[in-house]
Amino acid sequence: MVPSVEALFAHLELDDRDRAVLVAVSLRLDDSLDPLVDFSGRSAAELAGGPLGSLLDIHAGRVRLADPRLAIWLRATTTSSLAAAVHSRLHRVFEVRGERVEADWHGARAAMHGEPVTAGELTRIAREHSEAGLSERAFHLAAEAAVHSSGIEKDEATLVAGVAAIAAGYAVEAAARLGSLFPHGDELYRLQGLGGLLVAEAHLRGAVPEVDMSVVQPRVDDATHWYSWARASAFAAMLCAERGDRRGMRSWLEALRSASARVDADSELRDPVVALAWLVIGDGETDDVRGTGPLTGSMLLALRAALDGDIDRGLRLLAAGDSAIGVEADPFVAGFELSPLVAAYRAIVEALLLMWRGDIGAARDRMLRAALELPVAVPFDGLGVVIARRLDLAVLGHLGPFARALTAALPAPGRIDQLVDRGIEAFLAGDSAEAAACMRLWRDRGAPQPMLSVPGLDEAIVVTHGASWHPRRIEPPEIALAQRLRVQITSCSDDEWRVERPLVVAAARTLTSPFSRGRVEAMIGTRSLMKGDIAIGREHLSMALNLLEVSGATAWARAIAGRLDRVEAADGAAVAPDPLSSCRRVWESMLTARELEVAMLAVGGSSNRDIADSLHVSVRTVEVHLGRVFTKLEVRTRVELTVLAHRIGQYV
Repeated sequence: MVPSVEALFAHLELDDRDRAVLVAVSLRLDDSLDPLVDFSGRSAAELAGGPLGSLLDIHAGRVRLADPRLAIWLRATTTSSLAAAVHSRLHRVFEVRGERVEADWHGARAAMHGEPVTAGELTRIAREHSEAGLSERAFHLAAEAAVHSSGIEKDEATLVAGVAAIAAGYAVEAAARLGSLFPHGDELYRLQGLGGLLVAEAHLRGAVPEVDMSVVQPRVDDATHWYSWARASAFAAMLCAERGDRRGMRSWLEALRSASARVDADSELRDPVVALAWLVIGDGETDDVRGTGPLTGSMLLALRAALDGDIDRGLRLLAAGDSAIGVEADPFVAGFELSPLVAAYRAIVEALLLMWRGDIGAARDRMLRAALELPVAVPFDGLGVVIARRLDLAVLGHLGPFARALTAALPAPGRIDQLVDRGIEAFLAGDSAEAAACMRLWRDRGAPQPMLSVPGLDEAIVVTHGASWHPRRIEPPEIALAQRLRVQITSCSDDEWRVERPLVVAAARTLTSPFSRGRVEAMIGTRSLMKGDIAIGREHLSMALNLLEVSGATAWARAIAGRLDRVEAADGAAVAPDPLSSCRRVWESMLTARELEVAMLAVGGSSNRDIADSLHVSVRTVEVHLGRVFTKLEVRTRVELTVLAHRIGQYV
């Protein structure tokens, strides 16, 4: 339960009978309609036409909650006694219907005492459900089996429940279940659950736990034990890579190599995981190896294709990997190829590739659909939450309910650097000074960002700091080119700009992403307006507007449209009532503090004598400072300085 979900249903009023029906829908293992009709004593038509009609989606013999978030609210607000009563009634319904799995599970959930006789069957069925991708059902079945068993049977049920929990994205539950196997659980089950435990703990803590490998690695010379240790090492290496921890990644990769050599798993497990880990951490020069299945197979190939510049091919590879015509086994995630967590990894990569291609609207739609069904906050150290926030800003201009809910659900919110998001929001709202301030603070904090590149706010960084900012990012060549062009546009002098503008324009035309090119065209237009080239500036801003609209970046398009409106209204004249804040932001990286102060007073109309009196210096000192200002800003007179200041105030 997060605040946004709680607020969504705070005013929902239900009588006891209707609440019991909704709780039954949320607690059941499947969505078949007939058992719910038997439970409620009402026909499907009566359910659809009554008070619950707007809360239920009834179609083709299936019934679901119309809003998946209602299940969260129901489970958080339902007493244990009511839940037990609903389970007891469902047990009787399924028993009469002869559906043994559902009957046994609901009976076990309602039981006041342990029922060991049902535990083994529940664990077996849970394994089958887990391999079929029904991770949530598998978790519930195995968790209940663990309650009713003991000894090694309990360890097995706990393992199945824990790995099913993390496969479904339930990190808290996974950490609790799998953690209970250490240090006294059966060794094989500990080793098989170690990878899932590391995933859960890394998500909850924001860092991969420190592990004494000599304590947790196998103590017996058994191939099954060592293969499980190899897979756990592979998970740990990937988690370190996602978080930029090279030292930890190398350590776990060495453990993976050693274990793989013992069980002859070099080509099927070690090599693809090594290649994927090095790619994710930023080394694009990995060996040309691939695995099979959804992660070390199609996802690895898709990322490679995109980083080589062929994003369309990367998207095709992902789509082919999602085909219903069978799913290849992936030794890295064997048995969980169909799990929600693996699907979340692929959904995030797909959204990222769509962003890189410039399809901002389509990327946001993909993330919204994925967020309803998949644990998108877990993969790649919370990259999905960063993407959701940036897409909301690009389309809406502010954070929407999905992005806010995902942020609230992320256990380590410090990994989401909100300064960039605040900067983007301010920039799109027309407050460039606030945007630059946010980006300066962000850079002062070390410019934290995901390893896989997500569009930020280069405009504010390069205007303030010039070309000295060179972040390490994993991105396609075109995204890197667009960033270099934005730096070039704002860091070169006026004399250099006259020479470089045609080159920048020509390079911008090679950008196929409408979002990347639109932002570059907007900066070319703004730079031209600042130098008085109104017609050229208007032309580039118009191109930027069209490109950003095509990309689906509605908020960016609105910002450019507003800038064009100001150009048309001004018709080349300065209309900004207060150019000082914009001038300070643009000039503060080019002038010393005293030169900036003198320049601002001169732009405000003060004479040299007035400036000298105000700053308690001599007139000669003012003249020296003003001369340096003229040289640095490439103007010859106070009039030219004032005109330049007004242009900046109008267009930046």
